[in-house]
This record gives sequence, C-alpha cells and structure tokens, in this order.
Amino acid sequence: MSYYLPILAKFALGLICLILQITIMGKGNLAPTSPMDQVQNFVLGGIIGGVIYNEAITVLQFVLVLIIWTLLVLVLKFAKEHNRWVKRVIDGAPVTLIRNGAVNVQDCLRIGISANDLMFKLRSNGIFEVEKVKLAVMEQNGQLNVIEYGAEMIRYPIIVDGQANFDLLEIIEKDLEWLEAEVKAQGHDKISEIYLGEYLNGNVILTAYDA
Repeated sequence: MSYYLPILAKFALGLICLILQITIMGKGNLAPTSPMDQVQNFVLGGIIGGVIYNEAITVLQFVLVLIIWTLLVLVLKFAKEHNRWVKRVIDGAPVTLIRNGAVNVQDCLRIGISANDLMFKLRSNGIFEVEKVKLAVMEQNGQLNVIEYGAEMIRYPIIVDGQANFDLLEIIEKDLEWLEAEVKAQGHDKISEIYLGEYLNGNVILTAYDA
C-alpha cells in the first residue's frame, strides 16, 4: 500500500495543477489555437507521466517542478499579452500566402507549404483558381482563411488584446496614426486600452477592457 500512496499523491497533484492552469489561463488548453497552448499541454503531460511512476522523484520534488512550470507559463503568458514582439516569437503570426491573386512563393516555402498543399486548402474553401483570391492567410493553428474578390468585408480584427494588427492595416492601406486617431475619436486614450477592435464596412468597432 505504501508503494501506491506516492503515486496517488503525484497523480492528484498533477490533476490539480492541470485544473489550476486551465482556470487561471483560460480554456485555450482544451482547444489549442497556438503553438504555446500545444507545448503547454505536451510538457505538462510529460512531467506528470514521466514522474508519476518514478520512485526516485519525491512528492515534494514533483510539487516544485509543477510550481516552476506553472510560473514559467504564467510569465510567458503575461509577456506575450503585453508585448507584440514576444507574442510573435511565442505564438507566431498569421502569414499571407496569397495577395491580390498572386502567390507569395517565398513565404509558402518558408512555412513548408507546397503548391499541392496550397491548392488543396483552397479547394477545401471552394476555390479552384488563385486569381480569384484577394487574400489568403495561414493562421497560427494551420487553418487557411481566404477572402475572395467581391467579398463585402475583411473578417479580421484590427486590434487584438491591446495590440494593433499591422498586417490588416497594410491591407486596408492605413497606418498606425490613423488607427490611434480612430481610438481617440471613440473616447479612449491609447490602443492598449482596447480588448478587441473590428474593421467592418470601413468602420472601426471597439470593445475596451473596461466595457
């Protein structure tokens, strides 16, 4: 019986740690949309699975490892939510593969998308000719979002988590100064105060953190 008690304790602690991480950091772990979510799940699973049956690692050591990993994830989460460069490094960024009917071959090759893969993804979106594509963006989770010519609106946020979407600003031929002016015109001091900003039919719709 004494052999199974440490295993039971480690298993319970691992389960509690998993629940706490999901509670504190949101439900992204349940449906990962970024590399960080995936890595977090893999590493935590590896820690629990690799330690739980290892008698050489005590329960106290296991607790310390869980605390260190949780603190590290919290620090990375805070950093990427307050610095767009850190977010880009950790989670990556959407990549524009097609713009105005022309394929960006270098970016396709850089992220490992072959011509066959690209056409397959386009066909999955009901598109069979590259010339019909106004914009095709590969998201961080591998999904290809496509906007055809004649689409009424661009379905991308212009501000996310207090950070401007510079790719969208380039697409709509606007700059950061224009966006800052739009934010101030709606009664906010700076972009970092905005939780979500949408660009719909030429209008900017803002949702602030204190809304």
